[in-house]
Amino acid sequence: MVFNIFDILPALPELLLAAFALVLVLVAAFGGEGARNTRRVTRISLGGILLALALIWFSAANDETAFGGMHRADSFADYMKILLLLGTFGALFMSITPLAKDDIDKPEFPLLVLLALVGMMLMVSANDLMSLYMAVELQSLPLYVVAAMRTKSLRSSEAGLKYFLLGALSSGLLLYGASLVYGFAGTTSFVGIADAVSSDQLPSVFIVGMVFMISGIAFKVSAAPFHMWTPDVYEGSPSPVTALFAIAPKVAAMALLMRLTYSAFGSIADQWSQVLIALSIASMVVGALGAIMQSDIKRMMAYSSIAHVGYALAGLAAGTQQGVIGVIIYMTGYIFMGAGSFAIILLMRREGQAATKIVDLQGLSRTHPMVALGMMVMMFSMAGIPPLAGFFGKWYVFLAAVNVGLIPLAVIGVVTSVVGAFYYLRIIRIMYFEDANEPLDADIPVANKIVLGVSIAVILLFFVGLSPVLESADVAANALIAQL
Repeated sequence: MVFNIFDILPALPELLLAAFALVLVLVAAFGGEGARNTRRVTRISLGGILLALALIWFSAANDETAFGGMHRADSFADYMKILLLLGTFGALFMSITPLAKDDIDKPEFPLLVLLALVGMMLMVSANDLMSLYMAVELQSLPLYVVAAMRTKSLRSSEAGLKYFLLGALSSGLLLYGASLVYGFAGTTSFVGIADAVSSDQLPSVFIVGMVFMISGIAFKVSAAPFHMWTPDVYEGSPSPVTALFAIAPKVAAMALLMRLTYSAFGSIADQWSQVLIALSIASMVVGALGAIMQSDIKRMMAYSSIAHVGYALAGLAAGTQQGVIGVIIYMTGYIFMGAGSFAIILLMRREGQAATKIVDLQGLSRTHPMVALGMMVMMFSMAGIPPLAGFFGKWYVFLAAVNVGLIPLAVIGVVTSVVGAFYYLRIIRIMYFEDANEPLDADIPVANKIVLGVSIAVILLFFVGLSPVLESADVAANALIAQL
């Protein structure tokens, strides 16, 4: 077999970021441990992300494969990778100032984030069980480290250890499930697996393998009952790390789940949709009820993210192109809602120290009126108030569920959304109708202002650009469905 450079061109964005990471290893090693080197590595990482974003944006994928068919580049992959790059850029961009304050002012942090991003992008394009597992591990290993990067904090170390142990368990489930699927299909290729499962007779060992694989990915996406790590890791990790966890990895895991179910198991949607329905209901209920009882805003956002995953899974459980479009729209809005929310959480400081209690937002409308306005927009959008971005995401996923007869699932989604509105509105009440005992620091980093401003604009004007978003989501969904 003759090597051809053009065979790897579909994976050029990932190769570019990997090359940046290798260069940054040397910069981090020889540049020292100081804050100056950390900022240098962060800026180079941001430049690499922008370059990869431009490469994807200006090059249209035509359903190409690389590495012997293990990597697929199509419109679906391009759309989700753009979301990943934007989300990671925002999280890393906002981390420049808080790194020193959170005692993680180390050049390893942006380097590990960049490596995790490469893994996330490979997850989106995975077209083989081997590339799937390698991508998941490449994403997970750097995140285990950054979760525990604040070495002087016992809570951060506990968060990293818990994330690692439960992550290893989920990887074991994923790998064992993949082995059972391979044992039935005789191939690791998604195309080959799809051909094998097209028969009417499916042994129970294959069904068990499929359920194990979905369960392993459910851990990565924080779906209940595989959510145990999420609240503790969100609370214990440094705020810049939590911001990253809340934005990009969930999009990557959701895209991987969509790729696996529709590419490998597309002909048996009636089988895997039952699993997704159970995960969706559990996530919506656990997320909505769990968030009510929280006093820490990072833990509340953790349970909120679990609920949002449940809403997205409701659309995916429909097993239709409309459901895929709904999930894509939902994740598009989620990226900006998460980025905007954490742009505010990152600047919640009192005398230089992080202030993460919900009561710390008391009187924010009088001390930081524009920040309070931004938080109100984020909370209303997450609650699904029209005409904000969060409303359209929920509308399309619930509509997809209703159109295939999953009316009880949609009803549960609406009810839990109403319950969820309680803790979102509680934050607004605290900001606008309670007086501050001790006001937060007045300093607002420029990066936070930019990310918050962009997020507010996208969320408020989402309905204006809904038509091109729907068109792009339809093209992406067609690319995914076309593999059936």
